[in-house]
Amino acid sequence: MLITLPLKHSIGSLTCIVFLLVSLVKFKKAHFSLPKVLLLPILLYVLMLMSLFWTIGSKETIKGLQKEVLFLLIPLAFCSLPKINRNDINKILRSYSFAITGFAVFYILRAVVKFINSGNKEVFFYHELVTLELNAIYMAVFASLAMFFFLSKKEKSIVDKIGLSILIVFIFLLSSKNIIVVDLIMTIMYYSFFSPVSKKTKKIILLAVIIVSISSVLFIKPVRDRFMIEFETIFVDGSLNKTIEKNQGRIYNISLKQAWNQDQFQQNDFFPGTAFRLFQIRIFKEMLEEENIFFTGFGLDASQNKIKEKVKEHNLYPNYGEFNFHNEYVQIFSELGIFGFLIVVSMLFATIRKGIFNKDFIHIAFAVTMIILFLTESFLSRQRGIIFFIIFYCMFNLVNNCNEQKIMK
Repeated sequence: MLITLPLKHSIGSLTCIVFLLVSLVKFKKAHFSLPKVLLLPILLYVLMLMSLFWTIGSKETIKGLQKEVLFLLIPLAFCSLPKINRNDINKILRSYSFAITGFAVFYILRAVVKFINSGNKEVFFYHELVTLELNAIYMAVFASLAMFFFLSKKEKSIVDKIGLSILIVFIFLLSSKNIIVVDLIMTIMYYSFFSPVSKKTKKIILLAVIIVSISSVLFIKPVRDRFMIEFETIFVDGSLNKTIEKNQGRIYNISLKQAWNQDQFQQNDFFPGTAFRLFQIRIFKEMLEEENIFFTGFGLDASQNKIKEKVKEHNLYPNYGEFNFHNEYVQIFSELGIFGFLIVVSMLFATIRKGIFNKDFIHIAFAVTMIILFLTESFLSRQRGIIFFIIFYCMFNLVNNCNEQKIMK
């Protein structure tokens, strides 16, 4: 299931079905147990199902229930499987990490071919590198966990080092600001608290990591532009956007202050990532004040029409109404109310708590990435996000680390 994440949705669905069928065939009563940590995603799906009673969009909710059913089926499948240990997890992570490295090589080589044919440097960066449908941010998340696997190996072979190097380059090319920052923080954390190398070596590596990261942001233009536009809109209202095609006329960047306070916008106003996400939080706040949704939400996958209404009310360019909240906490609150929000927060708390308790760096990295990513992406609204999250959530929280080696060899 994990190594098919970058492939078409139909392939991902097929692998899920095979996994569930195998789990059913292998089912034994002696193996079945329902830990509290797996009860949380099951309760989340029960709440999604209950939202059928109050949803404002029955068709959307029914469609959403089909997509989100993995929150019910995957945990139940794990409940019926034999107990897994750290060695099992390491085997899965190894296969996953090499597969993602293979995808990285494929997309980089494809970009080289496209560059030779077109001369366009943009093919090496962001969505152009992996396609908008796959999404650069999602691919950066998948690549990051694979990178952490190679990073945390105590004894790295030449192949491991090559895989680590490829993934680092790939993540920078994907240009996801949040993931780059999170990866930098987690790398510093690894060498500060988990790495077995000497203090002198740690300092040299940390210095090199910081220098490479800063240099990449400063000297790789597409990456620099994505950081600078966000930095600029913190301080400047209505700055001229220089990255959009000239034939589209003058486009003005909306600052964070404008996104939160301005009532009406112009059709040529552009919302950079952070400003748009802040605007989405603002309109959710307005919805809470205007609609009786605190306890119930609008219903699973039923909030999009309300977003479109708010986009129209504030006179944004209509295409902005096609985007969801791009914030998992807000998304789940808007659709399932306070109880859905609390369940998701409890899942994140449970997983980071278990990772810290087991002193498992990859588990902690997964938890921290999800906690921060949920601030900027409605990650659980897409099939790839659901599969990635629920599988690693179940595996990491069920693994028995008591007598296992924490640092992989």
